[in-house]
Amino acid sequence: MEFTSDDARAHYDAVRDVLDGVVVGLDFDGTLSPVVDDPEAARLHPAAPGALLELAEAVRAVAVITGRPARQAIAMGDLDALGNAMLDRGAELFVFGQYGNERWSATEQRIRSPRPPAGLASFERELPSVLRSADATGAYVEEKGLAVAVHTRRMDDPAGTFERLVKPISALAERHHLTIEPGRNVIEVRSGDMHKGHALRAFVAEQEATGVVFGGDDLGDVEAFEAVRSLRAEGLPGLVVCSASTEQPDLVRLADVVVDGPQGVVELLTALSARR
Repeated sequence: MEFTSDDARAHYDAVRDVLDGVVVGLDFDGTLSPVVDDPEAARLHPAAPGALLELAEAVRAVAVITGRPARQAIAMGDLDALGNAMLDRGAELFVFGQYGNERWSATEQRIRSPRPPAGLASFERELPSVLRSADATGAYVEEKGLAVAVHTRRMDDPAGTFERLVKPISALAERHHLTIEPGRNVIEVRSGDMHKGHALRAFVAEQEATGVVFGGDDLGDVEAFEAVRSLRAEGLPGLVVCSASTEQPDLVRLADVVVDGPQGVVELLTALSARR
């Protein structure tokens, strides 16, 4: 765990001082789960469930805020069972899927979801032509219901394929009034009405939190990083945690604490819990 400044250490201490009223938001891939070549093979870091259970005794609530569909994240992380165990420890687990468009909680045990955005079906029909033109027919296309993600990690040249696809996919998305979210060898296309920053702010308000922590690793987490910094400027103790990656070094400049991937996130959560 590395603090990025003296002020960052002060932010950590401020959150620790009000820990029983703090809400913690965490990304899934690259933060709670190691990034893998096959997106469907992602699983929680082996020590993450234990760390989250310990955290539940120290904070008000925990949320997984992910670009994945909520149902998928719940299944991959066995989050329904973990949520029930966390309820027994005095805190609730929430899952905000597809950047906050979907909502699940351990208490409610059902997923609330809006209709798919207008234009997404047309985008999907035209996408194969874009992939052929960019010599990227081998890219993995993940249909998420409310979004579509094009993964290049399995390609022979993931970075080169990603660069060839960004502009034409952006243009296609714009024609259908959609937005793109570039990430670590993935381009996600979705509605621009919701992002993780909105979801985190709403979560903080709903829980009447006395502080907030958010941990993430990719460009889709930037709005949540900025939401923490904005809430902090309004007087709420807050801590931004970057699960560091050589693929997205720019996130480090927005963070208070930099940790070494999911293992480092587990260690940070454990340290916070120990402070109670």
